[in-house]
Amino acid sequence: MRQLNKVSLFKDLSDAEFKELEPYLSTTAYRKKETIFSEGEPPEWFYLVLSGKVKITKLSHEGKEIILEVISPTDIFGGVAVIKGFPYPANAVAMEDSEVLKISRKNLMRLMDRFPNLMYCMAMQMGERMKSSYDSLKNIALERVEARIAALLLKLAGKVGRDTKEGTTIDMRLTKQDVADMVGTTVETSIRTFSKFKKQGLVTEVDGKIVIKDKESLAAFSS
Repeated sequence: MRQLNKVSLFKDLSDAEFKELEPYLSTTAYRKKETIFSEGEPPEWFYLVLSGKVKITKLSHEGKEIILEVISPTDIFGGVAVIKGFPYPANAVAMEDSEVLKISRKNLMRLMDRFPNLMYCMAMQMGERMKSSYDSLKNIALERVEARIAALLLKLAGKVGRDTKEGTTIDMRLTKQDVADMVGTTVETSIRTFSKFKKQGLVTEVDGKIVIKDKESLAAFSS
């Protein structure tokens, strides 16, 4: 697993330090739609995505799933609950077949004592994650749907976007239902909004992936 030296969480470790760390790491494969953990479960594991995508979700009062965050390769999740010792505050579900690195809570505490820089890197990533989740919930509460979808697409473009001849391709497959769940709206509204964006030349779809053709105009919708 030495390829993990490219992961920001471990990149500052020497070969000797990583060799010391390695026995505490394990990997698990999850099938698409398989639950990794559920809200309210005890925080037994800290996770890092190696491949695939994982969604962090909560249920609304009406029982509707809201996607708070999409976790991409090399991103961590479950950290706040593990460190603070409270139950997982949301659900984690594989969006596609995924491989996930796991460290038990007991071992993580031991490793953070041994490698203080590990704690620092985790704290930075968790702070960004919490801000992102807060922004998602705030947008759902305050912004109109078009603005929420535009902001989501720009956020994903910054996270997993790659430049192609068509524009900025969001390098993950998202259904209109996924987008609806991520912004707290209906799939019908999501479809209508995408149709409007397409007619205005803001986005298109290539091989099942969303492509942003005009970032500046899309940003105008999100402001």
